[in-house]
Amino acid sequence: MIGESGTISTGSKAALGPPDTPRRVDIKREIRRIGRRQLLRDSLLILPLLVFLVAVFAGPICLFMLRAVENSAVPESLPRTVAVLSDWQPTGILPPEAAFAAMADDLRNFPPERNLAVLARQLNATREGFRSLMLKTANKLPDAPQGSWQETLISIDKKWSDAGYWATLRNESGRLTPSYLLAALDLRLDDRGDIAKVAPERALYLSLLWRTFEISLEVALLCALFGFPAAFVLSMLPQRQANLLMICVMLPFWTSLLVRTTAWIILLQGNGPVNSLLQWLNVIEQPLELIFNRFGVLVAMVHVLLPYMILPLYSVMKGIPASHFRAAQSLGATNRIAFLKVYLPQTLPGLAAGTLLVFIMALGYYITPALVGGPDDQMLSYMITYHLNEVVNWGMASALGALLLTATILLFAIFGRLAAARQLFQRG
Repeated sequence: MIGESGTISTGSKAALGPPDTPRRVDIKREIRRIGRRQLLRDSLLILPLLVFLVAVFAGPICLFMLRAVENSAVPESLPRTVAVLSDWQPTGILPPEAAFAAMADDLRNFPPERNLAVLARQLNATREGFRSLMLKTANKLPDAPQGSWQETLISIDKKWSDAGYWATLRNESGRLTPSYLLAALDLRLDDRGDIAKVAPERALYLSLLWRTFEISLEVALLCALFGFPAAFVLSMLPQRQANLLMICVMLPFWTSLLVRTTAWIILLQGNGPVNSLLQWLNVIEQPLELIFNRFGVLVAMVHVLLPYMILPLYSVMKGIPASHFRAAQSLGATNRIAFLKVYLPQTLPGLAAGTLLVFIMALGYYITPALVGGPDDQMLSYMITYHLNEVVNWGMASALGALLLTATILLFAIFGRLAAARQLFQRG
């Protein structure tokens, strides 16, 4: 009870009890139980989405990346040769007669479920000349050796007298191989199993990777250059007019990528509307080469990706109060100073998000550079498609895909670190 003096009586204190009474402990246990029940309910609600993402997104990507190191073809197709070569050290000397006999036995008893052409093509990706060597030997292999199996195989093809081919077989005899990943970095395993650079005339993929980054960066910068003024105008217009212009911005989303790219081929060709208009205005005398080069690639890709820059910028600019700009002007700042010191810093999150989004999306472009670009404008995705569809070398395609994915993740991580550092700097 509370007395007239405002204090709690002794009987009331006893009724409240000590801080950790069994009743209060039961309440805490009940709260934890309710929290666990809510967590279980929320987990069950998102479980179908997680299963869907794992089944159609994460799972296929992991299986595809596994192809970059998987190498079951060689040990399953040439088991006897692999067993003999496991005890042989590649020192420039040919393996023993048992290796030649094992190779002949494996080729005569090649597994019916396997394809010798696929195996030969896979080995040829590691060492040039293996495809013709394997197919020629399998076609001309006799039932019995003429002397020794070493003499017989060398008489069929002199490449069998090169210890380097046997060293390649030994390097590729495991269930897992680094050869595809090394080849994606223009590296290889030499005859001793050490990592070495490929010949200069075969160094291709790193230059393709740098070209991919170069084109993607150029597209991102051009989208920022054209998208910033467009987003600024959209944010300043009345809502009705802004909605009308936003429909124009969204038009590329409603048109097929192939149709847009084909339209640019028609517009930019030598006798197309653009060159014809420039000649009619006496700006040029001869048609310009606007297609099948870097200019055509940039124009077509910027047209496709520009909305991905405008939308993040517009959402950020729409949330900037107009009073900030007016307050800077009332304090004596000119329009230029107010824009650079007050307005522009507030748009940087949208500018950074749009640039990163456009850059990452441009990294995987294939159709546009293939249709409107020249031989020196193809990106890494072109080689991935080439290995998938034409060469049917899934291991090399997976390695190139892993290289591109790793580069994208690293760029995203670097951007996240820079953004976090910027926030810390602003707070400090």
